[in-house]
This record gives sequence, structure tokens and C-alpha cells, in this order.
Amino acid sequence: MNDQTRALARSLFVSGLSRNEIARQLDLDPATITRWAKAAGLEFDRSATEAAVKAHTIDLAAARIRLAEKMLSASETMLDQIDDEYLVYNFGGKDNTYEEHTLTSAPVEVKRSIVVTAGITFDKLTRIVEKDNGGLEQAVGVLDQIADGFKAAAEKYRSETPSEPE
Repeated sequence: MNDQTRALARSLFVSGLSRNEIARQLDLDPATITRWAKAAGLEFDRSATEAAVKAHTIDLAAARIRLAEKMLSASETMLDQIDDEYLVYNFGGKDNTYEEHTLTSAPVEVKRSIVVTAGITFDKLTRIVEKDNGGLEQAVGVLDQIADGFKAAAEKYRSETPSEPE
């Protein structure tokens, strides 16, 4: 930076512009402005950046909670319906027909998939709770409900799965 550019940078700094805005107006790299400010004994006000970072962090935490609630709701719905009637269907044949049949409950593979999905949800929610130390009591309550749901689903699954001959 020459003397004229430094003087212009100082006047832009005094007027309250950010480092990036000064760099844009002077067509310089922001790192150049940072080095100049440090050499000139000047510091940029970073409170707006700090507030933006805090707001973004809060927004991300809220998004994680919203996603966790959706995952929990979907898993609970699947667990609630695990023993409901189950529609199987098929398209095909030379006439491209549609055939369907309603089973009294879902096949074992489908039930296993539901339990695995709920387990993944449980794992993900546990990790979210570990990262978010706010609302811990509420989160523990939710996890207790999920654990009770797993226990009930496992008991139903065990009672319906035929044991292997010895």
C-alpha cells in the first residue's frame, strides 16, 4: 500500500466501514487491510460479526431441535403402527396388472427396519442432547419416552418371532 492508499484506508476506517468493505472499495485483499490496520495500531469493531455468529449458532441449534422433533415424530408413528395391518402390492405380469393383499401385520423384516430406524433416531437425539446443554430435563424426558417405546417394541417383536428349534 502506498501513502495515498493508506490515507484513504484510514479515512474509510474512521468513517466506520468494515475491513471487508474497505478492501472492496480499495480493490485490495482483506488480509492486506488487516496487516495495514495492525501496523497502524487500529482495530476493527467486530461486535456485529460476533453477534451474527451467535445468532447463526442459535439458528443452527434451533434447526437441529426441529429436525430432531421431526425424526422423533416419524419414529414414534412407525413404532405405533408396527402391529397394524400391512398392505403388500405388486405391479407387473404380461398384462401389467396391479395386485394387492392386506396382511394382519407387517413382515418381520419391516418390523426390524422400523426398530432400526427408531434406534438410529434414538442415537441421533442422544447426540443432539449431548451437544445442547440447555433444556436437559426436557430432553431426558423425551429420551425416556423413546426408551420405553423401544422396550415395548422389542417385547412385541420377541413375542411374535418364532424361536429357533434347539
